[in-house]
Amino acid sequence: MDTQTLLYAIPVTGILALIYAYVKASWVSKQDAGTEEMQSIAKMIQEGAIAFLKAEYRVLAIFVLIVAGLLAFANQGGDKQSPIIAVAFVIGAIASALAGYFGMKVATNANVRTTAAARNSLPEALNVAFSGGAVMGMSVVGLALLGLGSLFLFFLGYFNDITTTLNVIAGFSMGASSIALFARVGGGIYTKAADVGADLVGKVEAGLPEDDPRNPATIADNVGDNVGDVAGMGADLFESYVGAIIGTMVLALGITSVNGEGTVDGARLNAVLLPLVIAAAGILCSIVGTFFVKTKEGGNPQHALDTGAFGAAGVMAVATYFIADMLWAKDGVKFETIVDGVVTKSIEVQSIHV
Repeated sequence: MDTQTLLYAIPVTGILALIYAYVKASWVSKQDAGTEEMQSIAKMIQEGAIAFLKAEYRVLAIFVLIVAGLLAFANQGGDKQSPIIAVAFVIGAIASALAGYFGMKVATNANVRTTAAARNSLPEALNVAFSGGAVMGMSVVGLALLGLGSLFLFFLGYFNDITTTLNVIAGFSMGASSIALFARVGGGIYTKAADVGADLVGKVEAGLPEDDPRNPATIADNVGDNVGDVAGMGADLFESYVGAIIGTMVLALGITSVNGEGTVDGARLNAVLLPLVIAAAGILCSIVGTFFVKTKEGGNPQHALDTGAFGAAGVMAVATYFIADMLWAKDGVKFETIVDGVVTKSIEVQSIHV
């Protein structure tokens, strides 16, 4: 597969993950939501969680715009820098916020439907719960690869320089990190405050059991669980995933650069693309792995989850070997420094034998 095809395949794989997430989310929403009382409680929790996220994101939007302006100002006129980094920063922040929102939205739908399914059988409950979780996972990796792949493709063509391209898309990671920081901290503070309040009023003063629906604070407690442990975690996972990919791309550039230059040549570009291609392959392996998460009545759900996780990891390990063998430079490949179309320096790759 040639490099140009890989450049386009990466964001396409991200779109595939988002389509799969949409299909799973649609399926979850069509499942039985239980009794009227269950649906009433679930609706209050969902409305509270969405209200919190809207209030939080309104504040974060102001922060993102201010930081984007500062980034654009600080990156004017520098070598291998560009004020366009502000665009990547804003896109990263939006993608991180969406990852958390999508995960929380389907979680508030899946929670009550998992409870309803558990009244019938364990396999049904596991299927609903796992499908809801799969939406979060696929939303995170789908938005990440769609954003990174599209920005890398666009900026590489715009700058025709890998170093400048990576410097600019680093703003995508910074934008994701900023949302993850506030979403995790803000949601965590809310959920802990709601949890303590519900316990003090319900269990200590009123003598009500844990999570009793007669305690109004129970709704706030469950809202906190969703905004902190789902939306906040989604943004946090997105930031970690994006940061790991961009960090590895930077390492690949450092290893393959000659005399500090980052001009585009085939071998160097392949090395930088390697983390993105591995991540794209991981999406395909993960989608396949979800079909193997099944259990029988009376079985152990953990065994089903392990089957899907370890099975996908095993296939991914084999795929990674062949991807690395295809893209990483082998003996005899030259990395060249090109100035005004003239090769000024080159290094031929040789294996290091220990």
